[in-house]
Amino acid sequence: MAMYGYARVSTDGQSLASQDAQLRAAGAVKVYAEKISGARGDRPELGKVLRRLDAGDTLVVTRLDRLARSTRDLLNILAAIGEAGAGFKSLSDTWADTTTPHGRLMLTVLGGLAEFERELIIARTGEGRTRAKARGVKFGRPTALTPHQRREAIQRLVNGEAQADVARSFNVSQATISRLAAPSPFEAGVVAA
Repeated sequence: MAMYGYARVSTDGQSLASQDAQLRAAGAVKVYAEKISGARGDRPELGKVLRRLDAGDTLVVTRLDRLARSTRDLLNILAAIGEAGAGFKSLSDTWADTTTPHGRLMLTVLGGLAEFERELIIARTGEGRTRAKARGVKFGRPTALTPHQRREAIQRLVNGEAQADVARSFNVSQATISRLAAPSPFEAGVVAA
């Protein structure tokens, strides 16, 4: 059962010395430190310490913002720590301590709030899409060919012209022309009406 520290600063001009000293004073046997933006998902030193954690170990940071930039990021990292059977502490944010019942409660509430927020975002996004569709907004990529060009391309295919030649003349991919030539699921009788 060991305590490991994680220290991070965003730029080369900042110093890790203060975080390192605080983490060692708290009992960290080794401090994993890096100078990298917290917004980056690929933080090598964080990955190393997370892989090193065993059951009973504790990961400690000076402040939560040294570990994560968002609630979702924090919860994902805490889940990885929990899966290893390890605990987590933040020296400045005493409520963020999974080694105590109170800290686990606070982080469970935080996780619930983050999940609730995510569900609200999904609901608002769905409502916004529905309103936009009602106004006639089209989603997705614009079509490569106008209706007139599609009719002309289909006629040329019916007349026996090669898909590659038709695609070249309209400056589109052969796959675009191939989709025009394929019968729709409704025409093929695959989809029941």
